[in-house]
Amino acid sequence: MKLRLYPKLAFLGIQKNKRLYIPYILTCSGMIMMYYIISFLIETPILDYMRGRRTIAMTLTLGCYVMGIFAVLFLFYTHSFLIRRRKKEFGLYNILGMGKKNIGFLLFWESVMVTGISLFIGLLAGITCSKLAELGLVNTLHAEIVYTLSLSTASIRNTILLFSCISALIFFHTLWQVHLTNPVELLHSENSGEKPPKGNWLFGIAGILLLGFAYYIAVSIQSPIEALLWFFVAVIMVIIGTYLLFISGSVLLCRSLQKNKNYYYKARHFISTSSMTWRMKRNGAGLASICILGTMVLVMITGSACLYFGTEDSLHARYPQDFNVRLYFRTLSEDSDTLIAHLRGKLSKQLADSGIATENLRDYRMANLTALIKEDRAITDWESVQSAYQDAEPFACLRQICFVPLSDYNKLAGTEIQLAEGEILLCPVLCDYTYSSLTIPDMGNLRIADTATNFFKEEVWTENVMPSIIIIIPDFMEKLQPLTLLKDNGDYPQLHFNWHYGFDSSISSSAQIEVYHQLNSVLYEVRKAMEETDISAYSCDSLAANREDFYSSYGSLFFLGIMLSTVFLFATVLIIYYKQISEGYEDQTRFEIMQNVGMTKVEIRQSINSQMRTVFFLPLVTAVLHLAFAFPMIQKLLMIFQIDHPKLLLVIAAVSVFIFAIFYTLIYRITSNAYYSIVSGAKEKE
Repeated sequence: MKLRLYPKLAFLGIQKNKRLYIPYILTCSGMIMMYYIISFLIETPILDYMRGRRTIAMTLTLGCYVMGIFAVLFLFYTHSFLIRRRKKEFGLYNILGMGKKNIGFLLFWESVMVTGISLFIGLLAGITCSKLAELGLVNTLHAEIVYTLSLSTASIRNTILLFSCISALIFFHTLWQVHLTNPVELLHSENSGEKPPKGNWLFGIAGILLLGFAYYIAVSIQSPIEALLWFFVAVIMVIIGTYLLFISGSVLLCRSLQKNKNYYYKARHFISTSSMTWRMKRNGAGLASICILGTMVLVMITGSACLYFGTEDSLHARYPQDFNVRLYFRTLSEDSDTLIAHLRGKLSKQLADSGIATENLRDYRMANLTALIKEDRAITDWESVQSAYQDAEPFACLRQICFVPLSDYNKLAGTEIQLAEGEILLCPVLCDYTYSSLTIPDMGNLRIADTATNFFKEEVWTENVMPSIIIIIPDFMEKLQPLTLLKDNGDYPQLHFNWHYGFDSSISSSAQIEVYHQLNSVLYEVRKAMEETDISAYSCDSLAANREDFYSSYGSLFFLGIMLSTVFLFATVLIIYYKQISEGYEDQTRFEIMQNVGMTKVEIRQSINSQMRTVFFLPLVTAVLHLAFAFPMIQKLLMIFQIDHPKLLLVIAAVSVFIFAIFYTLIYRITSNAYYSIVSGAKEKE
């Protein structure tokens, strides 16, 4: 056989099956375009002009890895729909005398053509849209830069290499499938496995239990740290449970519809329900894939959008004042007060020399340690605290206990509260405490005189998202001395002591950044001059100086969320399209027979609509249900970023569901028309 015949046959095969190949090529091109754009943004020179460029680059690099892994899995999955239709053609070639080696050459040329066309279209679209993506990224990050026209040869090379490798893997996988199948099986491959399905109650119950447990985890977790630890476990259970439920439950649904005589024995329901029942195992897997992708889109865009639109909330929670200075000490001693007074004087002098007036000054000391709270007792020994990190139940009882001197509290609150011996003021943060006293080893039983005003919630939240208990205590140095003896495995103190000095200012953002650098210089000089003291570290933060970093981090996550959501939408559309096309070809003969015995096109349309409405919207409803139960967990995860805005999250989730539902309905209309045109033999005339 002449070698030039293979490219011709390959081209004719693609042309004759354009209904299958064009969507596949467009999807490959779309993924290539997206991968190139993300890769290009990592290499683009505009990052050199932006603050937080390392964070942006790391986020986009993560996106590249996710995109590459997803491309491998998804293109393999969708190619199986395409090659299923072609196997009959390959079987015919085989019977007519073309050996499997010849079919291999044919597949090779088809693979080369599809890959070449996809790379050309994808890279051309990616290069064309890359500057638009730059503009979107810069606007999302609130950055100001000068644009330059650039082309990333490294990104082009990496894109060609990745998708050529994916194409090669798909080619060898298809070749292996053809090699293991005899000609008769290839001819009847479209009908292979068509046995009366049986609903597996065991799988169905397992799916319900997995989803129920995942939902329980999502709604019962109270701590942000717990939410982070359990998130991926819940995701895996939801994915497995969804597949089990759709594969088994969809068969049981069709069987129950067949038993309902009032529903089943109607022209518009009879054929659609029968055809669905016979292939529900594959149909269920496809519906589960659509549901999981839809859930991923909704969760990703909801979470990343809430992060982005809540950036200012997160920024102000992380930096409750315009300037925040902290001094950290190795031990708790009387010398600490002397060092604090010295640094306070230095900072005040620098601010006075710069003509800066301080507003809302917050000047206080704080000591903290991690303990396990059991009812009204605190367990502070290191082994118990460490073991709690290994088990979910005691982990939920871990608390950060923060001690603040009564004198500092009175100064901030403008009060003159006096506490008797053994009395404290207490304020829980991100948790509840309902007992009238708290027993702490080496400190005895502390009676709660009253609830403290929550002056320190934001500072505690900034330091640690773990639920905390703030204790206002008199005789600060004396009472806490026994706790200084607590050590961890490395013989380091468990009790950490620091001094906070924060204030607001009415000066401009640029002036605040200048003052921030001045204060850092003062801190550096003091720290250098006091190397032999108990000062272990210092920090100086400015809200204005860190604003761009926050927008860089959250903006890049939001941008990546949009990009990946777009890719997942591509995947959803293609799975739905191929599901409808492949089932359309399978049902074509059945509907031709029904037309020959008198079924009209109107009745065909009614039957198709019945089938679509029965199963098509199940993934959408289930995806929304997954999002609803995931809502509390997403809210807790956002609290790690100091965003506690349930109303904002709810609005964004509702808008995301609304837009996705409209998009999903449009796909339904388009694919149902494609299905109808196949089974009826011609497009319906209006």
